[in-house]
Amino acid sequence: MKEVMFITGNQKKADLLAKYLGHPIKHVKVDLDEIQSLDLNEIVEHKVRQAYEIVKEPVMVEDIALEFEALGRLPGPLIKLFLSELSFEEICRLVDGKSRKATAKCVTGYYDGETLKLFAGEMKGEVPIHPEAGTGFGWDPVFIPEGYSKPRSLLNEEEYQETYVKIRPVAQVKEFLATL
Repeated sequence: MKEVMFITGNQKKADLLAKYLGHPIKHVKVDLDEIQSLDLNEIVEHKVRQAYEIVKEPVMVEDIALEFEALGRLPGPLIKLFLSELSFEEICRLVDGKSRKATAKCVTGYYDGETLKLFAGEMKGEVPIHPEAGTGFGWDPVFIPEGYSKPRSLLNEEEYQETYVKIRPVAQVKEFLATL
């Protein structure tokens, strides 16, 4: 498998990706301009091209979205902004009296200066009545994956891993990297 630089400032995210790919991943934090869009593919393509221009070697980036059916595609890729301005409880209140259905999405992008590939994963679920603090990342307290009765933040490690590989397109990325 060809070595690829994963652009992230989150060591845990890099470690999890390496674990699921079954291959060590170099990673580096690079400050990238993040365009504001509800189109996750557009955001990832912009980020991966910009990252390549900075590091001048094959790169991967990813971005996530959490869409609430009741709010159209919002918060979507803007979830990080919502989390910085609202509490988990306030986020849960956004859908009171409406559909609580939600979709977690992730797009991983690869670019080597010539080849651009985007890989998408998603998982259906719902927004809980009240958030549940625990472990996990960002919006995990406000997303109950389909087939589970509790938010991702309360899942045990095995359950968390099951949802991780459903939301993120790990299998597609692994298959593609094996061809390089």
